[in-house]
Amino acid sequence: MASAISANRAELLAIATAVATEKMIDKAIVIEAMEEAIQKSARNRYGAENDIRAKLDPRTGDLRLWRVVEVVEEVEDYFKQVDLKQGEKLQPGAKVGDFIVDPLPPVDLGRIDAQSAKQVIFQKVRDAERDRQYAEFKDRAGEIMTGVIKSVEFGHVIVNLGRAEGVIRRDQQIPREVARVGERVRALILRVERQNRGPQIFLSRAHPDFMKKLFAQEVPEIYDNIIEIKAAARDPGSRAKIGVISRDSSIDPVGACVGMKGSRVQAVVQELQGEKIDIIPWSEDTATFVVNALQPATVSRVVIDEDESRIEVVVPDDQLSLAIGRRGQNVRLASQLTNSAIDIMTEAEASEKRQKEFSERSKMFEEELDVDETLSQLLVAEGFTELEEVAYIELAELATIEGFDEELAQELQSRATEALDRREEAARTARRELGVEDDLAELPHLTEAMLVVLGKAGIKTLDDLADLATDELIAKKRSGEPRRRNTNSPERRERPDQREEAKGGVLGEFALTEEQGNEIIMAARAHWFTDEEEAAGAESSQ
Repeated sequence: MASAISANRAELLAIATAVATEKMIDKAIVIEAMEEAIQKSARNRYGAENDIRAKLDPRTGDLRLWRVVEVVEEVEDYFKQVDLKQGEKLQPGAKVGDFIVDPLPPVDLGRIDAQSAKQVIFQKVRDAERDRQYAEFKDRAGEIMTGVIKSVEFGHVIVNLGRAEGVIRRDQQIPREVARVGERVRALILRVERQNRGPQIFLSRAHPDFMKKLFAQEVPEIYDNIIEIKAAARDPGSRAKIGVISRDSSIDPVGACVGMKGSRVQAVVQELQGEKIDIIPWSEDTATFVVNALQPATVSRVVIDEDESRIEVVVPDDQLSLAIGRRGQNVRLASQLTNSAIDIMTEAEASEKRQKEFSERSKMFEEELDVDETLSQLLVAEGFTELEEVAYIELAELATIEGFDEELAQELQSRATEALDRREEAARTARRELGVEDDLAELPHLTEAMLVVLGKAGIKTLDDLADLATDELIAKKRSGEPRRRNTNSPERRERPDQREEAKGGVLGEFALTEEQGNEIIMAARAHWFTDEEEAAGAESSQ
């Protein structure tokens, strides 16, 4: 075999070079794989218990084979240890504790050994290729790649990207788009994951960022950062909206994106299989942006609830269907664009809602403050909505209301304070009936009304509260799809896909801040640390 190896030195190096070039990996990795394969074959021949090493010279192709043994006083493992006398024979001057090299003659690789060596090399090269692919693509998320459709498996499109393969999952494809094997396709690299079977490159043609990148390719001003796409929303294959702004006042962002006779936007539309794209000017003013986003519908009025991230839009009766769009598409895209839930209502519905709120608040003030209807309505007309606003407003400001004087303002504040005390006492009684411990009432930021809500949710002890995460306690309720107000008209009923999805923390309705939520949770957990310190003190005293 020695002569065989000598004769094939050039061939071994040629194979290593060819494999490294083909797979685009380091030649040293292929050489290492060959060495590992030869080591495995040698262990099969000389005994797997031996510590056998192989070294292939990457320049000359010379192969050396040896086993490593340790010099010890008393041999326990005859395969990996030798005594001092034997060690001196192998290497003059050897001492106890030395590791010495025992050269071995080259092995003659039989058919089975050769097959095993081949598998080792293939596996090593395959692992190196996967590492190379992952390293090449892991930082390229957000780029557009062009590839050739290799196959379609269970609705998922496999794309040959040249040096790797990517997959466009069914939910990331443009609906009704037909994928044909052999066709070229452009897609956005969504993410790259390292998995056992190699790196998985997930592509998308449905993501809003794919449309934004296409515009960057078609519109030089976007590529040069003169125009920026601030927001984008898509209903893939059907309709999309983008909000654009220009950093140069002399350049119209909408006109630049549309292009001469619509050439630029049409190039994107064709790539997206005819998807209609509304290009609207972005504005820092939320109300203005919402009005733009709901185009082509005309908006009469916009009311923004920043605490709930909800926007109420009032439109003329004849603009209602246009504002909502087919199957709620227009308002849904506008909601995604503004990142807020949008309620669409007509002038008549808005008027009815205002009258109902006015009546409810007037009645509440009339009952709680024990005043007549005229006075309660005056308070509501002046913008008061809650008892707390009456109780804690500056007395002088309350007295400036037309028809009020300082004496009346003082009396109203006194009654409001008493009403709040009655509410607090009623909530305290309800809380105790629910079995909520008094310890919870000592925590910061928690009112009796909040404790009642906690009790109804089954949170009655410090440990119950301490087990919660901050989000579970104070996260605000989030809305699912944007919706329009429900009415009795069959054609205006709220659609199932537009219903509000109530998700949030137990105390989400009370608008606590994240900082306050953290303080509550940490205060509830304080007794855990106290108990641990007491237990540690008791152990040390014993």
